[in-house]
Amino acid sequence: MLKIIPATDRHHAAPVNWLSSYFLFSFADYYDPQNVQFGPLRVFNDDSIQGKAGFPQHPHSEMEIVTLVLDGELTHVDTMGNRATIKKGEVQRMTAGTGLAHSEQNDTDKPAHIYQLWFQPNQKGLSPSYEQKDVDFLDKKNELVPLVSGQKVLEDVVYMNSNTTVYWCNLAADKTVTFKTFPIRNTFIYVKEGSLYINGVDIGPNDQVRSTDEHVLEIRASKDAQFILIDLPGNEANF
Repeated sequence: MLKIIPATDRHHAAPVNWLSSYFLFSFADYYDPQNVQFGPLRVFNDDSIQGKAGFPQHPHSEMEIVTLVLDGELTHVDTMGNRATIKKGEVQRMTAGTGLAHSEQNDTDKPAHIYQLWFQPNQKGLSPSYEQKDVDFLDKKNELVPLVSGQKVLEDVVYMNSNTTVYWCNLAADKTVTFKTFPIRNTFIYVKEGSLYINGVDIGPNDQVRSTDEHVLEIRASKDAQFILIDLPGNEANF
């Protein structure tokens, strides 16, 4: 089954003048008991952060936090002693584990556009850790590029403690990619731009697809498109 959630159903939050965020799941002051998570994917925020602003230091625990920088850059500082600039095309993963705090600041004059995803970890009580990699995912064409995974068969990706893989795809008009998965797994797709035709269904910019019991997804771009695809376990026992 393909559940389509149109862009207009996203929750928009602009709590301060430097932040515009779209919540794809319940977060902060937005709570919908029917939209808390999809498998271990607990948070998906589509954030635009103005220059010379950002999130001051704040705590996290028991979560795998993945940040994809789509435009601009962010400066990350945490209580583990890490200080790094995450640039366009780079991926960051934090294992919050038993607890840490961090800040995320846009120190430039230009806006930054990021996706931030939170996943429930496959075990609790992990030591906090950090990884960052330039995957250059925004330049690769017509293929699903793995960015972050807990499936150790994949190489040259950021590792996370979740039985999940995050892919990115830049798909040219009239090109097709096929994604195959297993009956016990689900698939999540969010379109950044362009239009897709997925198993007979038209999907536009900022629309979501939450797929269950669909083991093969034929994804064709009706217009040049960019999208994120997340392969997720369907049962909590497999998180």
